[in-house]
Amino acid sequence: MLYSIFIYGPEAEVASWSAQQENAVVAQHTAVRQKLTEAGKVGPVVRLMPTTTAVTVRNGAESIVTDGPFAETKEQLMGLYVVDCATLDEAVAIARSMPWGTFEVRPVHRFFPGSALPEQG
Repeated sequence: MLYSIFIYGPEAEVASWSAQQENAVVAQHTAVRQKLTEAGKVGPVVRLMPTTTAVTVRNGAESIVTDGPFAETKEQLMGLYVVDCATLDEAVAIARSMPWGTFEVRPVHRFFPGSALPEQG
């Protein structure tokens, strides 16, 4: 079964990281991703830009586009992994192996693979 592992954290903390701290976290995620790739258990992995670069679209009679999201939360969605695991416990174990953040593990109801996108970052 596919699971999404959503990574949450305080953007202000991430923005304050030194280049060395940033590189250390990226290296740890690279190691996690490589291990999962070798096991055939990883799908898309995404790191998001800060919420200051986002817009929110609310559809209705008229579509409304606003800057944000600016929810009053201490942690923002920073990125996600899609993993293929036999059980929720296995997906939770993968989340526990990640170096930083708060993780939400949620089963994927449907997955529609698109065309391959070029790797970025």
